[in-house]
Amino acid sequence: MAMSILRDWGRRRLLRRVKLDPALWRRVVAGLPFLDYLTEEELARLRDTALVFLHEKELHGIRGVELADDVRLSIAVQACLPVLNLGLALYDGWVGIVVYPGEFRVRRAETDADGVVHEWDDELAGESWPGGPVVLSWEDVRRVDAGYNVVIHEFAHKIDMLDGDADGYPLAHAGMDAAAWHGALEDAYARFCAAVDRGERRLRGDDDPRVPVDERGRALPFDAYAAEHPAEFFAVMSEEFFTDPLTLRGEFQELYRQLALFYRQDPALRREA
Repeated sequence: MAMSILRDWGRRRLLRRVKLDPALWRRVVAGLPFLDYLTEEELARLRDTALVFLHEKELHGIRGVELADDVRLSIAVQACLPVLNLGLALYDGWVGIVVYPGEFRVRRAETDADGVVHEWDDELAGESWPGGPVVLSWEDVRRVDAGYNVVIHEFAHKIDMLDGDADGYPLAHAGMDAAAWHGALEDAYARFCAAVDRGERRLRGDDDPRVPVDERGRALPFDAYAAEHPAEFFAVMSEEFFTDPLTLRGEFQELYRQLALFYRQDPALRREA
């Protein structure tokens, strides 16, 4: 408790001392259209949270990436959006953020049931390590397409890792029904995997096997990568929740309701207003 009080005092003192160029703030916010649903009060809290985040985390650009003020602030704002009403304590235990100019290569290895080791290279836009840094592609950070946000994706993984490795089922917060939360994630993931399988089976001509298809044969507007693992599903659906909430709510109503309880935000309701 004493450490928490001391840290809160230090953060308030920091915010009294640090001055942010209003033009820089307006420029960064204007470049992130999914922030439009926030009120002025929420934007002010998001700004302050991002400033504290930048003070407590270390951002490093490599391979020629220059982390200008607008780059650093943009990353911080997107990272802080999911924890706006939850607190920066969810990002405790690590400090580093590494920014590549574009997708980066990671060497993977996996041992199959026969004991044979298979190795391959993955091209990634982002990666999060338990207890370690978040790695981002600046080229992908700059994308502001609805339903896509590499920063929110990787920081959702960080939230998922609070109780260990990312498994797609982060612990419910106080006041949530843990069984309903877990059940909504599990049910939506099973339905989505079935949709991806359905899309692969209908492959013919120019059809794209990566497009998930519902029971009525309608393509779902979500990245099939979400079917790779429950952890990826949670991260992708978190991207959707903040950047294209009306679409997510339309397809997975109960999942959206539980995510609104989990993040303590309701962007779809604000979009409608």
